[in-house]
Amino acid sequence: MSLSILARCEAKGLRMTGQRRTIARVIESSPDHPDAEILYARACAIDPKISLATVYRTVKLFDEAGILDKLEFGDGRARYEDAERTHHDHLIDLDTGKVIEFVDPDIEALQEKIATKLGYRLTGHRLELFGVPVKKV
Repeated sequence: MSLSILARCEAKGLRMTGQRRTIARVIESSPDHPDAEILYARACAIDPKISLATVYRTVKLFDEAGILDKLEFGDGRARYEDAERTHHDHLIDLDTGKVIEFVDPDIEALQEKIATKLGYRLTGHRLELFGVPVKKV
């Protein structure tokens, strides 16, 4: 089991203020891919003294430290998720902006096959699919 976001921050020697601790807990408990403004709203519900600027600085710090992954899905909003989450890919609903996580063994195998065919050993990847729901009749 991986360490909590807070534990990884402390292990990297990041100075963890009370507000940074709150933001770390909010990120860790987020079941979705929140942007800074959503994180700000959630963190303010816990500590109303947290500013939006503090949230932006904190997610930037966590991203640079490799604790968070910054995701950009083409909608102009950077979103964040724990960098140590289990591997998954994303399908972005262009109508609603909803992000659906999925894992498909066939896609994983095909990526490995392509890398091998091109003379590479795959060390990681990020797959983002964009689509709209099929209208059912």
